[in-house]
Amino acid sequence: MRRSLAARAGAVLTVLFIAACGGPKHPPRDVRDPAASPMPSVTAADWTTYHHDNSRAGVAPALAPLGTLSQAWEARLDGAVYGQPLAVGDRIFAATENDTVYALSADSGRVLWSTHVGTPVPRSKLPCGNIDPLGITSTMVYDPATGLLFALAEIAGGEHVLVSIDAATGEIRQRRNADPPRGDRLAHQQRGALNLVDGRVYIPYGGLAGDCAKYFGSVVALPTTGDAGPISYTVPTSREAGIWAPGGGTLIGGSLMYAVGNGESTTGYDGSDSVLALSRDLKLVDRFAPATWSEDNASDADLGSMTPVLVGGYVYADGKRGVGYTLRPGRLGGIGGQVSQATVCRAFGAPAVLGNTVYVPCPDGPHAVTVDPSGAIKVGWKSGEAGGGSPVIGGGAVWVVDVKAGVLSALDPATGAVRQRIQVGDVPHFASPTLAGGRAYVPTMRGVVAVAGA
Repeated sequence: MRRSLAARAGAVLTVLFIAACGGPKHPPRDVRDPAASPMPSVTAADWTTYHHDNSRAGVAPALAPLGTLSQAWEARLDGAVYGQPLAVGDRIFAATENDTVYALSADSGRVLWSTHVGTPVPRSKLPCGNIDPLGITSTMVYDPATGLLFALAEIAGGEHVLVSIDAATGEIRQRRNADPPRGDRLAHQQRGALNLVDGRVYIPYGGLAGDCAKYFGSVVALPTTGDAGPISYTVPTSREAGIWAPGGGTLIGGSLMYAVGNGESTTGYDGSDSVLALSRDLKLVDRFAPATWSEDNASDADLGSMTPVLVGGYVYADGKRGVGYTLRPGRLGGIGGQVSQATVCRAFGAPAVLGNTVYVPCPDGPHAVTVDPSGAIKVGWKSGEAGGGSPVIGGGAVWVVDVKAGVLSALDPATGAVRQRIQVGDVPHFASPTLAGGRAYVPTMRGVVAVAGA
């Protein structure tokens, strides 16, 4: 039955009240704004996946030059937002650790719709970990071909569910089990961003903070629509080897490349502490591991902490040991087969790339690293002004969040000097802003902050 004009107006007022008063409270409920518009066609300026596209370069094309930074709005949601917000047309999409997905107005932060997809897992039910509760941690992905938004939710009991949501309305179209193929599902945490390639959604898995219980690094893929079952790849280790870097997979030369963490073995090589190249049907194509893999595994100094990227024609990888490596994308080199290596920093998160320069996410602030035509690595400026977050590039600046201070900074790409900074509040580990439409959208422990002037 068609609702009365008064009822429709009441629904809109309810949404406005929720947005103004800090977002929906527990228990969450679904919200639908009848005034929400259909989804627009995707343009190059939209940010539909982590770091804009599957290259994970983190570059916002056609962003206006840096202006005066100011807070445009803050949307307080029902939990912490760990994943990078997505931006499509006039909408910002965000997901919380309370297993709720939101569509927000890019202009005002008003809730256009919210969909609660499950009950998250409390920390008390996990064997270890540092997120409480554990719900949707990774960055979602939007598919313009189907108009669907994909989120991976961990729900009560530890089940991992791929949820397909109509991005225009917030209606759930499909829910499918996407548990990792081996180990205790409660011991797995899904932090790495989702990839969408050729009609499949790729989901990487690692372990919880503390590396406890029986988990295995793996990738699971499901088609965007239909009832076909999952395909998967698991690192051939006896335990661990998590794939957890926030950027997920990087599409390079037709392969998905993932950073893999430390495995349990220190004697026979077990596929861990590596950069993997997987085909789109999740077969192992190639692999690189440092000659120091045994020491890395023993001391938790592996490559799994940073998403690999293509820089100047070479794959660049770095990790907890603090050594950067360049690799040939068509022949990663196996154990010790790097083109070049250099001491850079202990890298955590995902870098940003512009030409032959990679801005590496270091705890004390990003480092600018260049890769020359021979693959040699040269460390340039080091910024001590902002650290811990994963940088992105746009409007003539390198943007990075200081995760301890809760400050977003815009740095000069040539020198690392701070051009502007602004307080954004308490943010999660590895926080990375989204750049679109003249704004930076920052995930926080309370929701999303929009910064004008980007």
